[in-house]
Amino acid sequence: MITILQILQVILDIIWWIIVVQAIMSWLIAFNVINTYHDTVRSIWLALQRMTEPLYRPIRRIMPDFGALDLSPLVVLLIIGILSRIVIPNIAAWYLSQGAL
Repeated sequence: MITILQILQVILDIIWWIIVVQAIMSWLIAFNVINTYHDTVRSIWLALQRMTEPLYRPIRRIMPDFGALDLSPLVVLLIIGILSRIVIPNIAAWYLSQGAL
C-alpha cells in the first residue's frame, strides 16, 4: 500500500511539473518570445495540451468564464497540492498506524 502511495505521489509530482512548464510556455507564446511556427515548439505545445486538457476540461465546465483568464491550471495545482500534502500523508499514516507494512 505504501508503494502505491509513493507511485501516486511521483505521478502527481510529474503532473505538477507538466502544468508549470505549460503555463510558462503559454506566457512565452503570449508575449511572442517563442512562437508556434517553429516545429519543435509546436510539437511540445501540442503534447502538453493533450496531456493537460483532460484535467482542465471538467474544471472549465464548473468555473465561470473569466474571458482570456484561465484559472483551471491553478485549480488543478491546488488539488494536486492538497492530495500531495494532506491526503496521501494521512492515508500513509493511517495505514502504518494499523500495523501493516
